[in-house]
Amino acid sequence: FDVVTCQEMLVDHAFTLPMALLWPDLRWPVRTIPVCVNTVQAPLPSASRCYRLGEAIGRAIESWDTEERVVVIGTGGLSHQLDGTRAGFINKEFDRKFMDSLVDDPKWATQYSTLDLVELVGTQGVELLMWLVARGALTGKVDKLHSNYHIPISNTASGLMLLGNRD
Repeated sequence: FDVVTCQEMLVDHAFTLPMALLWPDLRWPVRTIPVCVNTVQAPLPSASRCYRLGEAIGRAIESWDTEERVVVIGTGGLSHQLDGTRAGFINKEFDRKFMDSLVDDPKWATQYSTLDLVELVGTQGVELLMWLVARGALTGKVDKLHSNYHIPISNTASGLMLLGNRD
């Protein structure tokens, strides 16, 4: 992969909010490696490329010679568009199918081009690419340990999943 690396990086709410929810005292007892995916500026990566990036990360984790446990957190919105003529757009049917596919058929969303995904999920909904990276990092079949989908009174659907590698 032709990834970009940096020695210093400012992280945004996609990183800090999940960390604050997991450790409200803000004293993180873990080491972190943020992986950011471009969901803002053209050219956006394809769903297939993001899934393959996750697979590469998963192989790197599996090859790491340690007894330490690793948690992979994928963040980002599901379908939503915050501005323009489709402001407030949410595609509940696609969101639910996408979440189900992460368990049963994780490559399902890779059939769509990035432009098709924008049409299906809205301009900011392409943040679901980060869910594909996280799912790609899991090896083989997974168990769905928890799942929740909610559309609050706002412009963004909200989803949460906890998946675990099968032994």
